[in-house]
Amino acid sequence: MIRLLLSTTMLAGLAAPALAQAAPPAPAATPAAEPPAEEEVDVSAPGGGNDEIVVVGTRIPNTIRASREVVSVLSAADIARTGEGDIAGALKRVTGLSVVGGRFVYVRGLGERYSLALLNGLPIPSPDPLRRVVPLDLFPTSVLASSVVQKSYSVNFPGEFGGGVINLTTRAVPKDPFFNVGGSIGANSATTGQLGYVYAGGTKDWTGFDDGTRNLPQGLRASQDSGRALAVGGNFNLRQLQDITADLANAATNVIFRNENIPVNWSVNMSGGRAFDVGDARLGFVFAAGFSNDWQTKAGKQQLSGGATGTGANAALLADQDFNFAATEFRSVLNGLFSVGAEFGDHKLRFVNVYVNDTIKEARIQSGFDDINVGRDVLLQRNATAQFRRQLIDTQLVGEFKWDNLTLDVRGTYANSKRLAPYERFNNYAFSAQFNDFVNDLRSPGQSSLVSFSRLNEDVYGAGLDLGYKIRGGPFPIRLAAGYAFSKAERLSERFDYRYQSNAALPGAVTQQRPDFLLSDFNVYTYGIILNTISTVAPRYEADLTVNAGYGQVELEPADGVQVVLGVRYESGKQRVVPQDVFNANPGSAFNTPTNINQDYWLPAATLTWNFAEDMQFRFSASKTVARPQFRELAPQPYFDTDSDRLSFGNQFLENSELINIEGRYEWYFGRDERLAVGAFYKDIDKPIDAIAFVQGGTFQNTFANAPNARLYGAEIEAQKYFDLSSWGGLFETRRFFVSANYTYTDSQIRVKAGDTTRFPLSGQVVPATDIFRTGSLPLTGQSDHVANLQFGFQDDAGLSEQTILFNYASNRVAFRGPSGQPDLVEKPGIRLDVVIRQGFKIFGKEIEAKLEGRNLTNTRYQEFQRLNASRVDTNTYVLGRSFQASLSAKF
Repeated sequence: MIRLLLSTTMLAGLAAPALAQAAPPAPAATPAAEPPAEEEVDVSAPGGGNDEIVVVGTRIPNTIRASREVVSVLSAADIARTGEGDIAGALKRVTGLSVVGGRFVYVRGLGERYSLALLNGLPIPSPDPLRRVVPLDLFPTSVLASSVVQKSYSVNFPGEFGGGVINLTTRAVPKDPFFNVGGSIGANSATTGQLGYVYAGGTKDWTGFDDGTRNLPQGLRASQDSGRALAVGGNFNLRQLQDITADLANAATNVIFRNENIPVNWSVNMSGGRAFDVGDARLGFVFAAGFSNDWQTKAGKQQLSGGATGTGANAALLADQDFNFAATEFRSVLNGLFSVGAEFGDHKLRFVNVYVNDTIKEARIQSGFDDINVGRDVLLQRNATAQFRRQLIDTQLVGEFKWDNLTLDVRGTYANSKRLAPYERFNNYAFSAQFNDFVNDLRSPGQSSLVSFSRLNEDVYGAGLDLGYKIRGGPFPIRLAAGYAFSKAERLSERFDYRYQSNAALPGAVTQQRPDFLLSDFNVYTYGIILNTISTVAPRYEADLTVNAGYGQVELEPADGVQVVLGVRYESGKQRVVPQDVFNANPGSAFNTPTNINQDYWLPAATLTWNFAEDMQFRFSASKTVARPQFRELAPQPYFDTDSDRLSFGNQFLENSELINIEGRYEWYFGRDERLAVGAFYKDIDKPIDAIAFVQGGTFQNTFANAPNARLYGAEIEAQKYFDLSSWGGLFETRRFFVSANYTYTDSQIRVKAGDTTRFPLSGQVVPATDIFRTGSLPLTGQSDHVANLQFGFQDDAGLSEQTILFNYASNRVAFRGPSGQPDLVEKPGIRLDVVIRQGFKIFGKEIEAKLEGRNLTNTRYQEFQRLNASRVDTNTYVLGRSFQASLSAKF
């Protein structure tokens, strides 16, 4: 019997206390955190808070209101109330935002390619080779002061702005010294104490680091570097191939065990900071560190339809591949932040360093049939093991200076991300009636053993300068701003795939052996088992993107209560992806065509804010922006996507998308921290990039293509209200009841007409767009028509005591276009119910915070499926379970 194990650790909840923070550097057009009630911040200034606003009438101090643009703010207090351990989880509470896969934030249903993430106003790289944007679950809430989402474009941001920009702000110089330590323990109803699957790996796997077990063998590295494929004859003789094959780590990466009692989840964290007065300057530092281990077992269905039978209302999908699966993931996360800063007069300096290591170790078992490749009457068992390590190092230096009417902000960053995935093992067995057992002869359909090695390295450099000058004494206030920004990303990515093969037929007894025995040194040398390089497209590619930009902006108030922001950004972008046919397997093929996108843009933006009543205002904005293909969307290198359990590759013939954005919004601020906002938005996207799926050789694969055009429109409403309960007396004397709700409706449609064309991946062939995109109502992938959030509960104004209930709902959304004219693959996020209870108390004079969390109390499953009439095929459906966590932190 073949067994498999997989493990994942989720980022543990690291609740951070609310601290007063410095405003983020340019080009962040929003403040770091919700300011105190008596303070107002000019969030539209490039310096993010260095200038005052002009007060008209009685303004209620509110960061969202003070912004010149449409923003949503999550302060440290807001984040703590959600109880989420990472910023991706906290952001799904923001109006119009949904989180896909627990990691990637979609703004108003637009895919993550249309959402820009910044750290302190500076670019950050992604360690995920499938995406250029960073997975936001990498950032624990303990290292962040606030998160600001700006949905209307202003020219001090990068022009690659579709749905919105998410600016994460780290902690800065603290007002008061602090030191916190904490920890948590958690369980999941579908995982903890239940049956799961594991494999040995290395002795240090629990730390998220490898002990050398998975190091790339020297023979394989020499083959990759020299461009000599592993194959008998020519490059290597049989003995050399056997030596290379025998050099691979075997049992530690191949054997899956049952674990009848999966452990609990746990985390530890600490943070601290202090400030010192040195003459007229204030110097300070902040540090934070955390470590967590988390487990998750997924069990469910993975099916694949080869097409439909019948016609019209009688048409039905058939599951030509039908597998039950179970997978256990173990996730280990180590994170740290160290920041030093100085404040002297109105000037500020910050030096910020962030480190994150996020490792997933997984094992997977599938059991079912494959009618496409093997036959419906043969039971198959597929096993897989892997470790995926993501690492991010980010260093930033930011200076904010102010002299009377003049401001100067300078910033620079270097960041490096890595992704290492050595020893992705795949072992496939078929049931044999002859032997009454599962067998793997390494050559028959459904019987094989494969191993893959992949790695990615990306460096990001960024710098910028912003100048602001306020003209006083004229007929009305005017503020001028101008700036320059530079960014460069350089990536090297490799993936090499190998198949085990034998020179002659293996004895029946050998084919029945478990993977480590089957691929043992004895069998390698006795039966001539060798590794053979699979001739894949572009096993290595290099990529880079260089952007130079300059902007000018004017802010003016031509009449009382009327503010106008006008600006234009010039952006020059050069993007290059060069596939490398390392083994010369496809000479002269279109597969090797490099991508060179060299385009310049003028990107105007305008925002009008009209304060037409004491506590009400209206905003209108219009802008032009761009969306560039991501590196992985351009690289034809195959890649196994663990989120969807599918093979994916890029399309080197993709083009940039251009967007026209229009938005209107009414806002009413009727009390402290209370508001009602209603808005509408419209976007027209030329040549949007969409995810498509197809079946080739019985394998379900994902890729991308430019659709001709898409339009998107919608509306959103948000409200926040507090109710004073002091009149109730007793327990409620210092308490408030709060309600916060938001809802976003979005309708999107890809528009395809006769004569429209697109370029198919790999071959580059120009084909009718209707061959890939159906005509009629076709929503953008990843876009939910309805996204809603509801929070309500109690707060104690006299001390820390919060009880919060949180609902989150997102309607069905298209995950991928269906292959060969089949129905689209649809994801059903459904309804989630969470409960968070926070309580503060003192022990021996020390402040203690206790937190209890219940997540996904509705026990909502993950569902991805195809539906045609009454038939349904579950392409990827599994149980998530209910999660519970208790944490404790102390302030010293």
